[in-house]
Amino acid sequence: MEESWRTQLSSEFQKPYFLQLTDFVRKEYQTTRCFPPGGQIFNAFDQTPFNDVKVVILGQDPYHGDGQAHGLCFSVCDGIAFPPSLRNIFQEIQAETGAPIPTSGNLTRWAKQGVFLLNTCLTVRAHQAFSHSGMGWETFTDAVISKLSAERQGLVFLLWGAPAGRKAKLIDATKHLILQCAHPSPLSAYRGFFGCGHFNEANKYLISQNITPIQW
Repeated sequence: MEESWRTQLSSEFQKPYFLQLTDFVRKEYQTTRCFPPGGQIFNAFDQTPFNDVKVVILGQDPYHGDGQAHGLCFSVCDGIAFPPSLRNIFQEIQAETGAPIPTSGNLTRWAKQGVFLLNTCLTVRAHQAFSHSGMGWETFTDAVISKLSAERQGLVFLLWGAPAGRKAKLIDATKHLILQCAHPSPLSAYRGFFGCGHFNEANKYLISQNITPIQW
């Protein structure tokens, strides 16, 4: 994990839940196929140091298909077909900004600009959605969100769907902008994700804070 995050989260690493989680994940990776690859579990942290975060996007579970997950929520490796939610994200960006649909679903370019792409659960068994839920990752990522809220100022939190929306209670709305709407999944995108305006709103807020906006 990138050093600034390691410093910020040092107290979490010694807690019993995290030690149990580490043991569980290590055994899972030794005995079953899991995603993302072990070296990319903390990719979101590695790509976006603590003080570089401008926007936080919350996902739930890593993609559990072959070659998809690489530690950034909603993102897939180069050459992998867009999952439906990611396709809808790109469609909304195009509608808001006029930007063309990209050829790759790899969102590392966002992460390098300060978009922290955090799943609330950081690992998963191959082809078994939510298989690592409830094992401690959620406690850890709640601590991450709380740390960002407490120690930083003027961030944008994009909370899509009910599970992400429940994290709003961890965020100080007097210090940060919280934007909520339906999840970009095809099951819910037409219930408020399409037309949400979040990408333009995020940039307007960043500009108001004298922060360079994101090239979505």
